[in-house]
Amino acid sequence: CGKAFRQTSQLRVHLRIHSGERPYECKECGKAFTSSSYLTIPIRSHSGERPYECKECGKAFSDASSLTKHIRTHSGERPYECKECGKAFSQALSLNTHVRTHSGQRPYVCKECGKAFSYFSSLIKHIKSQRGEKPFECKECGKAFLYSSELIEHTRTHSGQKPYECKECGKAFIRASSLNTHLRTHSGERPYECKECGKAFICSSYLSRHIRSHHGEKPYECKECGKAFICSSHLSRHIRSHRGEKPYECKECGKAFTQASSLNTHVRTHSGERPYECQECGKAFSWASSLTEHVRTHSGGRPYECKECGKAFSRSSHLTVHIRTHSGERPYECKECGKAFMSSSYLTIHIRSHRGEKRFECKECGKGFLFSSHLIEHIRTHSGEKPYECKECGKAFKSSSHLTSHRRTHSGEKPYECKECGKAFSWASCLNRHVRTHSGVRPYECKECGKAFSQSSYLTVHIRSHSGVTPYECKECGKCSSYLTSHMRTHSGERPYECKECGKVFIHVSAITTHIISHTVERPYECKE
Repeated sequence: CGKAFRQTSQLRVHLRIHSGERPYECKECGKAFTSSSYLTIPIRSHSGERPYECKECGKAFSDASSLTKHIRTHSGERPYECKECGKAFSQALSLNTHVRTHSGQRPYVCKECGKAFSYFSSLIKHIKSQRGEKPFECKECGKAFLYSSELIEHTRTHSGQKPYECKECGKAFIRASSLNTHLRTHSGERPYECKECGKAFICSSYLSRHIRSHHGEKPYECKECGKAFICSSHLSRHIRSHRGEKPYECKECGKAFTQASSLNTHVRTHSGERPYECQECGKAFSWASSLTEHVRTHSGGRPYECKECGKAFSRSSHLTVHIRTHSGERPYECKECGKAFMSSSYLTIHIRSHRGEKRFECKECGKGFLFSSHLIEHIRTHSGEKPYECKECGKAFKSSSHLTSHRRTHSGEKPYECKECGKAFSWASCLNRHVRTHSGVRPYECKECGKAFSQSSYLTVHIRSHSGVTPYECKECGKCSSYLTSHMRTHSGERPYECKECGKVFIHVSAITTHIISHTVERPYECKE
């Protein structure tokens, strides 16, 4: 591979990496190594011997190099600097790995499948995953890992131990690498830049994943159903959907999740913790990705563009779902009724409609919701808060999606077109509703009387005709209504929907829709009888 060494003994050890020779074997666990010095470390880990202690914090290590590395976390010393970009590292190994992000060098090739890796440890991990070899098992939940270090990290998800704390905001992490990545959210540092589009990332794994979105590369394939993924973590999550495995359980309410990150997000719904704050408007979020997405509502940044229709999105996941509106792909199917959906989140919502599950309840009026985001939006109907304002006309909205829809009334944009009749719509949900006028599908059925509806909102209103419930009370006149927002306009005189043809204004969108048809002589509703 052309790598050079100061001593012949170092070259001999290095050559064993290529030949696969590992002559030094641990009698305790059978693990083999390329040099005798590497064998010393695991022997101490078995005996529990840790002769090298940090004078700063008392932490002990089995070898001197680990102590030296650790001391630099206290001193902040980073003696190894990248000549390409100036980034500094606490150890030579980290610099060597980083340099490969510039050169693209992947010297370690799998003889089995030809896949190349930037680092030897990644190759070993890959080989073990191919063999199905996972020798380190968690006694708590039975999950197995390739490395003991991975098991140690995993064990912390059960114990709740988070030894790495951010001095800036107090947030703690299971592993040091997660803390380093988090620190960049404070400093704004994004050292990993895409050469294709210039987008920068806080960690190399995000860049690798992003590069695959350009190439369309999905190297991780599910053996069960053939579905392919951009990164291994997405495949692992998907495999659990086949097994029904949910190893991460909330100690507060017992809810289980397929991945630790989902549990961490969920835990914040109990604690109310929102550590990520927007510097533009002060709004706080439970998760960094939510903040990133929100910041784009200020900047207007939409880096992910649909090649089919040119529509741009603030998140790659939104683009993926959108592309399915063109292809018609609906990979997520309900086992209860066979209905299929474009995204897993839509399926999750739908499944809850079968169970009647509405876990998030409004303390003001008792109304239940399938999602916490829907509850937050609903609470704003009580508080009157409308944080999303249109820069064009000053009109404010309680949710960002409503603002996005409203902006299209200014731009006239209608990206969703009916393949049956060519009619275009500003919103996907409007297209779906319209398509049902052609197909006659009415998927929402009243359990009380059997009457079916084309929209869930129509069913909700209809159910109230049986129960007599009108949950929204007008503070102006005391009248209870299912449509409080529209009713309040009768008091305020507000008519936000204006016909561009004749200037006539209307209280709600359905009225203007009917009116516009009178200009076009369009008669969209045909009697099939």
